[in-house]
Amino acid sequence: MTTIQHWINGSPTQGAATSTQPVFNPATGAEQTRVVLGGGADVDAAVAAAATAFETWSESSLTQRTQVMFNFRQLLVGHEEELGRIISAEHGKTVDDARGEIARGREVVEFACGLGDVLKGSFSDQVSRGIDVHNFRQALGVVAGITPFNFPAMVPLWMHPIAIATGNTFVLKPSERDPSAANFVAGLYKKAGLPDGVFNVVHGGKDAVDAILIHPGVQAVSFVGSTPIAKYVHERATAHGKRVQALGGAKNHAVVLPDADLEFAADHITAGAYGSAGERCMAVSVAVAVGDAADQLVEILERKAGEVKVGPGDAPDTEMGPLVTKAAQERVEKAVATAAAQGATVVVDGRGLKVEGHEDGFFTGPSLLDHVTTEMDAYQEELFGPVLAIVRADSLDQAIDLINANPYGNGTALFTGSGEAARRFQRRIKVGMIGINVPVPVPMSYYSFGGWKDSLIGDSPIHGPEGIRFYTRPKVVTTRWPRPTQRHTAGFSFPTST
Repeated sequence: MTTIQHWINGSPTQGAATSTQPVFNPATGAEQTRVVLGGGADVDAAVAAAATAFETWSESSLTQRTQVMFNFRQLLVGHEEELGRIISAEHGKTVDDARGEIARGREVVEFACGLGDVLKGSFSDQVSRGIDVHNFRQALGVVAGITPFNFPAMVPLWMHPIAIATGNTFVLKPSERDPSAANFVAGLYKKAGLPDGVFNVVHGGKDAVDAILIHPGVQAVSFVGSTPIAKYVHERATAHGKRVQALGGAKNHAVVLPDADLEFAADHITAGAYGSAGERCMAVSVAVAVGDAADQLVEILERKAGEVKVGPGDAPDTEMGPLVTKAAQERVEKAVATAAAQGATVVVDGRGLKVEGHEDGFFTGPSLLDHVTTEMDAYQEELFGPVLAIVRADSLDQAIDLINANPYGNGTALFTGSGEAARRFQRRIKVGMIGINVPVPVPMSYYSFGGWKDSLIGDSPIHGPEGIRFYTRPKVVTTRWPRPTQRHTAGFSFPTST
């Protein structure tokens, strides 16, 4: 059995790690490999390599950096199938879903390829007599990313292409549940011509995370994960003088009005709720059925949930794979039982599902809960599994108030045929990313991704324009070039522009 090692200074290394952790195949329940668990010494080594590489990488031309990104982008295209199967084998999602996350991550690489235009500064001529002013942005130094299991390729790709293209060097701490994608991407960077030390991977758990958060050589930390950990990362890293992007959890609502095409809405809500087994921070976990839409919508959702094909991620006809771990499976099935005990109607019960030939896999089927109230655990908790809760509301305004009262504000959607209702919804709702007849409104790479309230700790969304701002700092330069024969006197009063 192989052991996944760190990737530091351009090659795999055991480093100082003395312990390992199993990595499972969620479809079979079997251990398939192990991963080293690093700590402070491994983070020190990665940061040292990144700091040395920064001295030359930050001085490289923008053309050189974007050329590496062009090469990297082509390698991602050429190895999409291979990387997709690596992700599926460790995460459990379908190969098609894994290819989709690679494609969405690749969009950020494409954005990074075009930074020549984005990084242009400004110039003001003759702001005072013989004085000009211009500005530009420079890289921070060594930056780090701490990423979750649910998107082992896409979420890191939201971070490191922009960081590297703007001249920084990067240390990635991926999830130890599905670590192989990070090393595979590191190998692609090397093939793309990225100098050794610019991109590094340290595997591990809390020890590695804490070492990154307090390391004096790390200038900024990007994090995506649960809200409690996002708050911890933000508090700890900012206390040590670092910039922090900290994206937390979610409870995403899809509101369905009576004037909506209910078949269309139910089709998209089903995909948004059960795709990737619900292990998405943008998954639809609550459908708010307004007025007369409720009974018919539940009926259609029941039918569609029963039609979802559950199986191993590498089977061509599978639509939903297993959960990532046995503990995740048990947690989700316990949540369905709790909902029933608290008074919810279990319309579709996914518990106890066994897939032929994969009886030990971490499978649970789609579950659909009706008559859920805001006091129930199934509504209040981020279940991160294939469970869709139906909450009934009398009006759009009541639905808006319900969503605004929720502590999370990541994504939301409205299904309607009314432009007036859509405009009212998007202006009144206190959520960062909104879909109108779009269930999972993840923005394109040239916009920034980030929610409101407990879904974003601090004020730094990820990728797009906010990503450029996060990984660079501005300089403003005021210049004067007097003629050698010209005499000038300096005044003691505060300088003005006259």
